[in-house]
Amino acid sequence: MAHILQLLYLIAAVTFMLGLKMLSKPDTARRGNLIAAVGMTIAIFATIFIYRDANGNHLKNLLFIFAALIIGSIIGYVMAKKVQMTAMPQMVSFFNGMGGACAAIISVIEFGHLSHLNSGGHSEAFTDKIFIILAGLIIGSVSFTGSMVAYGKLEGKINDFHVKGQQFINIGLLLAILISSILFGVEFLQGMEWFYVILVLSVLYGLLFVFPIGGADMPVVISLLNSFTGIAAACGGFLYDNYVMLIGGILVGSAGTILTVAMCKAMNRSLTNVLVGNFGGGATSSASAGAQGSTKEITLSDASVLMKYAKKVVIVPGYGLAVAQAQHVCHELETILEEEGVQVKYAIHPVAGRMPGHMNVLLAESNVSYDKLVEMDDINPEFNTTDVVLVVGANDVVNPAAKTDPNSPIYGMPILEVENAKNIIILKRSMKAGYAGIDNDLFYRPKTFMLFGDAKDSLTKLVTEIKNS
Repeated sequence: MAHILQLLYLIAAVTFMLGLKMLSKPDTARRGNLIAAVGMTIAIFATIFIYRDANGNHLKNLLFIFAALIIGSIIGYVMAKKVQMTAMPQMVSFFNGMGGACAAIISVIEFGHLSHLNSGGHSEAFTDKIFIILAGLIIGSVSFTGSMVAYGKLEGKINDFHVKGQQFINIGLLLAILISSILFGVEFLQGMEWFYVILVLSVLYGLLFVFPIGGADMPVVISLLNSFTGIAAACGGFLYDNYVMLIGGILVGSAGTILTVAMCKAMNRSLTNVLVGNFGGGATSSASAGAQGSTKEITLSDASVLMKYAKKVVIVPGYGLAVAQAQHVCHELETILEEEGVQVKYAIHPVAGRMPGHMNVLLAESNVSYDKLVEMDDINPEFNTTDVVLVVGANDVVNPAAKTDPNSPIYGMPILEVENAKNIIILKRSMKAGYAGIDNDLFYRPKTFMLFGDAKDSLTKLVTEIKNS
């Protein structure tokens, strides 16, 4: 039976790898997610029905296990069905935090078992496992509390929180956690109370670690916390000698780390800058000191004529598109323009929205062709030959201050260079600043026209105008 279990674990691990590979492309992502889910189901039921411990016993408390599976599945299904695309980043943070909490709880339980084995004196098992347990405890706790803070900030329930000298406090906390863990691992510090001291310090560090992170950096932080959860889960795989849990954790941890590095590169910032720089956390700059000129509004009729008779139109989606749930009517606008002979593309910034790939998922939901989603580095050279750029609810990712204003908190971040297009139409509800909390000089440029109102309503009226013109 042990060989059958290992074979099923191997099959599950292969589905994880295959699913992750398929997630890298929009047209295969959904299928890859389902394949990985099937693999996880195989691993779960193989553990329940085939696994045996060192004494040859099957798992006990099956009633509680299946009750937890059923309740968790129902809650997850309902949440997934009800969540709006605008709240998807919060949901990702919440679920990721639950994974971190599970890893931390595993460490707490296993330390209890290990303490019982070590009650008669020093044991080899204690030495072998204690550092893995501590790693799972620390990383899982940081991931859980950090993800909950990220959830609260994205939900608008928690504001940026800064304490004077907080960077030094965080460094001090991290050193305290590392030193106390080493001393505890070599049994210089002993007793359950020190274990919980490390737990409390880890929880506190997770809170203070994310509290000061500015809004524009939240996608990076979510990705980083996701990698933490994967590493914590891998620690659980080590503890249980469970290869599928180990491989799954390593895949999540490595993928999250690679994505974090890639996003930092896209923002032209190091991970250290993200963690200590408070990017977009309410900072001010000359770009946000006040209005830099007057804006020009455009009527729906003029906007429809401008777009209908253009050769190339590039649509820049942002969080405002998600808020208005305007992705479907945006796709309808694209279809109508193409019927008029207009070439239409979408410019995708790596950190547009509130989580990695937010705009890709949003547009895929409305059946936008994947080959029309063009990444920043590929679309930027095309703006010089673009007749009209339609910016729908985006702000910071098209802000020229990132290139021209050294005092701006987003200075150095690569942007979509929409200012090079012949005409720019901005769809916004108001002149309110974007997520980074700064004004946008683009709004006052001679080639820029403002179309105020709800994005979905404005796009619907624009589609009607183009049809009737």
